[in-house]
Amino acid sequence: MRLPAGVLVPAAIGAATLLLPLAALLLRVDWRAVPETLSAPGTLSALGLSLGTATMATMLCFALGVPLALVIARTEGAVAAALRACVTLPLVLPPLVGGLALLSLLGRGGLLGDWLFGLGIRIPFTTAAVVIAQTFVALPFLVIAVEGALRGQGSAYERVAESLGARPWTVLRRVTLPLLAPSLTAGGILCFTRALGEFGATALFAGNAPGTTRTMPLAIYTAFNGAGVTQDAALTLSLLLVLVAIVTLVCMRSRGSGAAL
Repeated sequence: MRLPAGVLVPAAIGAATLLLPLAALLLRVDWRAVPETLSAPGTLSALGLSLGTATMATMLCFALGVPLALVIARTEGAVAAALRACVTLPLVLPPLVGGLALLSLLGRGGLLGDWLFGLGIRIPFTTAAVVIAQTFVALPFLVIAVEGALRGQGSAYERVAESLGARPWTVLRRVTLPLLAPSLTAGGILCFTRALGEFGATALFAGNAPGTTRTMPLAIYTAFNGAGVTQDAALTLSLLLVLVAIVTLVCMRSRGSGAAL
């Protein structure tokens, strides 16, 4: 079917809107200085902290998100709708609001903050706060992916296993989770990349301390405000985030092709 010019023109403008900023970023990078920039202490610190906290946040998302997705998928009616709305909420909230909400919960004067301070536990403006902020924004990606797969595949295999005498944990371990493997992989990749690029909630809840809470997005922001790492380092870190996103898309595309086969 031939498409009218009235469709092609805005489509081309839309594609250019998405691609031109990334092309401009690639052209601005000083490629000869990339190895030196990547080996700079400030860059390595931000890169290592981002990879470490994003990995821990992804593990937390698996530990909390898979059980939550199972509960939502096996629940009907208003309860399921309310749980699904709660899970979706971090996706539509501005990240800064998420950071403020975390401070209201765990900061001084917060719902749990004073109690934790009384126990000698301080979470805001620590590396743990970075992990919590990343988990807050990344968790919905895993829950939505797994819950959708659970609803799509139904519970027929689980009922057959139960009718043969399998215990609930055996059904979960030997039937449910293996069937969810593709969705778990996709959800995990999305969680990791979202955590790696998290900025707003982290900035408000964890701060911007070098070596402790300054992740790659915060290092980029700091560089363009005249402090911390250089702008060359900021461009190189931006390039790394773009590369991670591209690798993620390629991995998900390959997984989708494999599933289709």
